[in-house]
Amino acid sequence: MEAQGLHIETHPREGDPLLRAARPDPCTVVLFGATGDLAQRKLFPALFELSRANLLPDHFAVVAFSRSQLDDEAFRRHVKEGLQKFARTQPLDEAAWQRFAPRLEGISGGYDDPASFARLRERLEKVAQREGTQGNQLYYLATPASTFPQILHGLADAGLLSREERPDQKPWRRIVIEKPFGHDLESAKELNRELASVLDEKQIFRIDHYLGKETVQNILVFRFANAIFEPLWNRNHIDHVEITAAESIGVEGRAGFYDETGVIRDMVQNHLLQVLALCAMEPPVSFAAEDIRDEKNKVFRALRPVEGREVSRSVVVGQYEGYLQEKGVKPDSRTPTYVAMKLSVDSWRWEGVPFYLRAGKKLKKRMTEVSIHFKSVPIGLFAGEGATCQRLQPNVLTLRIQPQEGIALSFESKVPGEDVNIAGVTMDFNYAESFQKPVPEAYERLLLDCMRGNATLFARKDSVEQAWAYVTPILQALDSGEGGTVHTYASGTTGPQAASALLARDGRRWTQL
Repeated sequence: MEAQGLHIETHPREGDPLLRAARPDPCTVVLFGATGDLAQRKLFPALFELSRANLLPDHFAVVAFSRSQLDDEAFRRHVKEGLQKFARTQPLDEAAWQRFAPRLEGISGGYDDPASFARLRERLEKVAQREGTQGNQLYYLATPASTFPQILHGLADAGLLSREERPDQKPWRRIVIEKPFGHDLESAKELNRELASVLDEKQIFRIDHYLGKETVQNILVFRFANAIFEPLWNRNHIDHVEITAAESIGVEGRAGFYDETGVIRDMVQNHLLQVLALCAMEPPVSFAAEDIRDEKNKVFRALRPVEGREVSRSVVVGQYEGYLQEKGVKPDSRTPTYVAMKLSVDSWRWEGVPFYLRAGKKLKKRMTEVSIHFKSVPIGLFAGEGATCQRLQPNVLTLRIQPQEGIALSFESKVPGEDVNIAGVTMDFNYAESFQKPVPEAYERLLLDCMRGNATLFARKDSVEQAWAYVTPILQALDSGEGGTVHTYASGTTGPQAASALLARDGRRWTQL
C-alpha cells in the first residue's frame, strides 16, 4: 500500500561545500575506439553534457583515433547521430552542439603502426597550440582489453606517454582503461606490470562506471555523517547485507564477448565488490583519494577465501533458457549469466555477518541496490496470544543505485484503531525529486575527475589484484565442475531455485525483485 503525500524536505547547508570540486585542467582527450559502442552511448554524451553545462575546461579538445577512415566532418556527423539517440537531455540542444562540434576532430590509423602514432603526436602538438591545452593529455582506451598493451607501447614509443616523477608535474599525461582489468589474477598482474613499465600508478585511471553513480558516492556520506546509523553499522546490530544487480535484458548481440567473460567477471569482480567495500570499510582518515582507497583495500584483504569444494556450498550459478542458442555462444558453454553468492568479511566489525551478492541477466526487472537488514527485536513484548513476533519484519535500509537513485527505510508502526495491529511503513527518498535537479550520468563525473587528477572513484592496482585473488579460485572451481552445476532458469524470473536455497539454509530469504 502506498502512502499518499509523503513529503521529504531537503535542507542544503549554508556556506561553502565541504569539498569543492576543482576546475578541471586544460587538456586534450585522445579517444581510442572512437566509433565503438561505448564512445557512442556513453563517452560522447557525457562530454556533450559537460560542455553544455559549462563544466569542461575553457581550453579543451577531443582527438578521436579510429581504425576506420573518417574526416572531421564525417566524424562530427557520426557523433551527432549518437547524441540524438543517447544524450541525457532531449531533444538535442542545437546551440550547445554548435559550441561542442568544433572541439572534435578525428585521425585514423592502426594500433600496431608506429607511423600512425607519429602522426598523432604532430596533430596533438598543433591542437595544443591552437586550443591552448598546455600539453596536458588524457588518453582514453575505449577498446578491447587485448589492445591495451599495443596502444600503451605505441604511445610510449612515440614519446606521448612517460612516467611522471613528481606529484604535480606539468604538462601531465594520464591514461584511462575500461574494464575488464584482466581475465583472472595472473592476467591482471600482467596488465598492471605492462602499465607500470611505462607509467606511475597516479597516472593510471581504471574506470568503473558504478563508482560514478551518485548513490554509490553517497554511501560514505550517509554512513559517516549520520550519528543514528554509524554506531549501528556493525555485527551487533546488522543481521546480513544483500547486494543485487539485476538486469532484464540478455546479452544483446554481445554474446561472443559475454561467453568469454560471464557474470562473475562482468559484474562481481569489479562493480559489486567495489560497492561491498564502500559498505564494509572503516572510516577513512580523510576524504583524500588514497585514504579512501586504503580502507577499501583492507576490506578486499579481509574477504574469506572460497575455494574448491567450498564453492558449491557458497556460490550458485545459472544460465537463462535460450542462452546456448545465442549467436556466438559455444554449444556446451558453462559461462554463467546469473550468480548468487555468500561472502564473509573477516574483520572485527563484520565477524559473523554474511554478505549476499546476486547478479544476472534476463531477470524479472532491472535494479541495483544494497539492502542492510538489521537484527530482529527481542521477542518478549510481542509474544502475546497472537504471537505477533512472527509477523514483525526487521528494519531494512535500502540504498537504490538504479533506477530511481535513492534511499528507503522500513520500520514497524501501529495501525490506528482499538486493536494493537502492526504494519510495515517505508520512508522513501528519491534523489532527483527531492533535490529537484537531474542526477548526472556516472561518466560525466568520472571524466571530470580524470581531468582533475582525482583518483578517489577509480580502482587502484592492489585492490584490482586483491579482488581477482578472491574471484579466481571460484572461477577455477566452476570451470572444473568442482563448484557445482550450472542451473537453468526461465527468462523474466528471479533466477534459479538453488539461489533461494542458499539463503534458506541460513534461515533467510532474498528481497523480492
